[in-house]
Amino acid sequence: MTAGRGRVAHHVAAFDEAVASGDWASFATRFAEDAVLDFVGVPAGPFVGRAAIAAAYDAQPPTDTMDLLGVETDGDVDVARFVWRAGGTGTMRFTWRDGTIARLVVAFDA
Repeated sequence: MTAGRGRVAHHVAAFDEAVASGDWASFATRFAEDAVLDFVGVPAGPFVGRAAIAAAYDAQPPTDTMDLLGVETDGDVDVARFVWRAGGTGTMRFTWRDGTIARLVVAFDA
């Protein structure tokens, strides 16, 4: 497993655990203090800062888990394709800094 795929797989596992447990505060520690979470094509965000990201997930928690379809890595940037277990696909673009997520852009396919 490549480093990029490993860090994205770890993120997806943490996301799925947060869906099951409802513990979005712990999940949010994966993000840098000044991280940005942005969604493309849906009326949410951008959320700036770990506290805002945690609050956003807590206010509107996802209810579906996901599986990775593939990951492409270029240095500190990973682009991951995913599928929701209930159906539907999308792309996540991670920018990493010091082992945390500095920016995450999530786009859902039509």
